[in-house]
Amino acid sequence: PGSPHVFPPETLFRQAGGVTYRIPALLYVPPDDSFLAFAEKRSSARDEDAKYLVLRRGRRHGSSVKWGPTEELSALALPGHRTMNPCPLYDATSGTVFLFCICVEQGKTERCQIWSGCSAARLCFATSADGGRGWSALRDVTGEAIGADLSRWATFAVGPGHGVQLDSGRLVVPAYTYYVHGCLCGALRLPCFTRQHSLVFYSDDGGRRWHKGALLGGERTGECQRPAPCAALGEPPSGCQGSVVSFARSAGAPSWLLYSHPTDRHRRRDLGLYVNPSPLDGAGWRRPWVLHAGPAGYSDLAVCPGGVFGCLFERGASSACEEIAFCLFTLDPPGDQ
Repeated sequence: PGSPHVFPPETLFRQAGGVTYRIPALLYVPPDDSFLAFAEKRSSARDEDAKYLVLRRGRRHGSSVKWGPTEELSALALPGHRTMNPCPLYDATSGTVFLFCICVEQGKTERCQIWSGCSAARLCFATSADGGRGWSALRDVTGEAIGADLSRWATFAVGPGHGVQLDSGRLVVPAYTYYVHGCLCGALRLPCFTRQHSLVFYSDDGGRRWHKGALLGGERTGECQRPAPCAALGEPPSGCQGSVVSFARSAGAPSWLLYSHPTDRHRRRDLGLYVNPSPLDGAGWRRPWVLHAGPAGYSDLAVCPGGVFGCLFERGASSACEEIAFCLFTLDPPGDQ
């Protein structure tokens, strides 16, 4: 494709008055031609200051989206826990929206959990049968999906980003864990024996029961939604989450991959779009286009009909945590689609 055409971005969540919004998650809901934009509401940019999730619903009208007000999902919480990492997915079979998240015990940081080797996180989800207008009570499926293996997980999280439904109907939620591979003297758990691994949670019965997949072996893997590592896809020194989706250029054509991630290899800035027309070929990634120049962090992509894509991303003037913005774009200039 030629250079992408980016429609004017719109800020959906803005840092103000001691409130920061982080960790964007975007879901396109086909029957309504609408978007659900999720984020964490925090009292600061720090992970341990997360409070609960927020949502804005938007209806697409051609090349623009009309957004509703911010909705606070404070009821989707466990007592004494903070709600983090929104990870939505849509079940086209039942028309149900699933919103996965983790609920982490207040006062327990990720570092504290890793050093102690004891997870303070719970795997939870809620559902909506009306496109995100109303939500069920939060359901804790930690025991069901993880079971006794939780004793070897120092901590874990879903996403960040969105889940998917496979052609088979299977519902898939990306996740990662810090797995405790061994203990010093059989009892003392040290970080040198703890490694990050990606995995998925999945359901084959429409979300009634959930299971965990095998840990991804090989090199260390963490926050999900990243293609296989290759030299063309750089990382800033401390890493950064990215988003990946597949799409077909035309009906029946092979799938391509689209990946969003900061292009600067020294810091989180200049959010780029990478395209690979041959997903199994690591050398197939093309040079990125910059979607947003300046500080940029986490992002999430969505595929819409007609060759249109949506992106929800962190950005700012001096810091990537200043706001979360949304834009529509196409991979071809107007008239070439």
